[in-house]
Amino acid sequence: MTDNPVLAEKSLKGIAVSPGIIIGKAHLVDRSRVKILYQYLINDDHINKEVERFREALDATEQQLTTLKDRMPEQVQEHAFILDSHLMILKDSMLNDSTVQRILKEKINAEWALKKSFEEIRNIFAQIDDEYISNRIGDVENVTERILRNLSGETQESLGAIKERVIIVAHDLSPADTTELNIARVMGFITDVGGPTSHTAIMSQALEIPAVVGLETVTDLVKDGDLLIIDGSTGDVIINPDDSAIIHYQEKQIEHEAYKSSIARTSHLPALTLDGHKISIKANMEFLEEVAAVRDLGGEGIGLYRTEFLYLRSKGLPGEEELFEDYREVAEIIFPGPVTIRSLDLGGDKFASALDIAPEMNPALGLRAIRFCLKEPEIFKSQLRAILRASAYGNVRLMFPMISGLQEVLDTKEIVGQVMGELEREKIEYDPNIKMGIMIEIPSAVTMADVLARHVDFFSIGTNDLIQYALGIDRINEHVAYMYQPFHPAILRMIQTVVNAARDAGIGVSLCGQMAGDPLCVPTLLGLGIDELSMNARAMPLIKMIIRALSMEEARADFENVIRLNTAKEVRAYLSKRMETLIPELEVKSYLDA
Repeated sequence: MTDNPVLAEKSLKGIAVSPGIIIGKAHLVDRSRVKILYQYLINDDHINKEVERFREALDATEQQLTTLKDRMPEQVQEHAFILDSHLMILKDSMLNDSTVQRILKEKINAEWALKKSFEEIRNIFAQIDDEYISNRIGDVENVTERILRNLSGETQESLGAIKERVIIVAHDLSPADTTELNIARVMGFITDVGGPTSHTAIMSQALEIPAVVGLETVTDLVKDGDLLIIDGSTGDVIINPDDSAIIHYQEKQIEHEAYKSSIARTSHLPALTLDGHKISIKANMEFLEEVAAVRDLGGEGIGLYRTEFLYLRSKGLPGEEELFEDYREVAEIIFPGPVTIRSLDLGGDKFASALDIAPEMNPALGLRAIRFCLKEPEIFKSQLRAILRASAYGNVRLMFPMISGLQEVLDTKEIVGQVMGELEREKIEYDPNIKMGIMIEIPSAVTMADVLARHVDFFSIGTNDLIQYALGIDRINEHVAYMYQPFHPAILRMIQTVVNAARDAGIGVSLCGQMAGDPLCVPTLLGLGIDELSMNARAMPLIKMIIRALSMEEARADFENVIRLNTAKEVRAYLSKRMETLIPELEVKSYLDA
């Protein structure tokens, strides 16, 4: 290692969002937020002019986003929906009309009014327990920043103008930024902020360039021209590496390229264990446009279709027809594979409507998901009608979240029966034999699993929330996130209880959440007897490859050893050693090092 303090090697750990290893020079990009220098009141004579100034900024932003969408590289065309969502945010009444009303009523300048509207939206999103949905606030912020730049007249460097091979270093990158990337010049990127489910992460995966986000202070530590090593599989970033580190990562580069080639050749093979046991591999998704990626990556269907986006994108409620068209198209595209549509998993506080629901101190434990739907049956029935109508066009399954006990299942099925009766009277087609299941994500549902299994067609274990509720951990809180342990023996025992109850009742059991896509979890999940895994689409090829390298007999033996261990640390150590011995040639080693 060099003695020069300017070039001293530094190692950082961030969130790996797009795999691959690169070694190259840093190019710092200023993506700092627009500073509102002036917050002021305006005279009555100037109010209309201020509103017009805001609307002109909206028009300019719309034109910029439309142009970017039209020029999207071929590699990310299937993700054009991300910029479509930004255009919808731009026209959303919570951002658009709210800002105009603030200008008119509070008589404040457009920048100030827009900032206040954004903060109100941020507070709403902060209360959403689903990590994927709550992270959508980043998209709202991207749009807000672009409007502010158009209001202020500020410009920023175009990433499409970069002329040499570099690694982008920025506080944050918007999806619009990533559409400008010239992948012949940009090797990858690293940012201070961001998460694994952000749209920027999705875009980096589509472009197949390594990316690490959530590094917190990387823009303070890196200078233009610094040599960087980026490992997009583990989240490791090395600034000004020494010779031994460079050699080590050059070897890892070769291994990774070999892995990519092998995965491309086998992604459509079934997830069949060495002794012939078939595991169904499906994808989690939120947007209709993601279906193509599911097919391309070898998915056998949609194991979890989140339905919240259509509700979040505007002040009002989406109509039955809008919901039906979305669900029908997904069902038709993925057919004959199944699509499991999860009913609304939001609380009443997310609707800027006339709903008379008081603010809650802890929305994650309050009136949300199935509780909200049962309290607001008309909203629930509208969605159920759309899902049931879509079931006539494909292989649709219906799933209910946040079930805590039997009464909720009985009440829910009664409402479904009412909706079915309405459709029959109206002579509207639907699948009368549609499969109905529940998410097991609350400890009380685990305890009651044997009872619940007699009243539903399938279970889906939502491990993200189950771990959070069982261990009392907010996985988004950086102070306690380290305690979020999928290998905690209590979690493994809970999953075992649910699987046994499902098996005794003769119903299927799937598992979704981050555990499903974690290579280290695969032997344990197979040993537990999980029938189906549903995950981020990009994780499917690797998980299928690992399953093909295992036998059920070995997996069951592994689980018998794991279930006797007493701490998450012991479980992880056992599985790490097991995986290294079992399939040392795979990229799994990156996950073991993470």
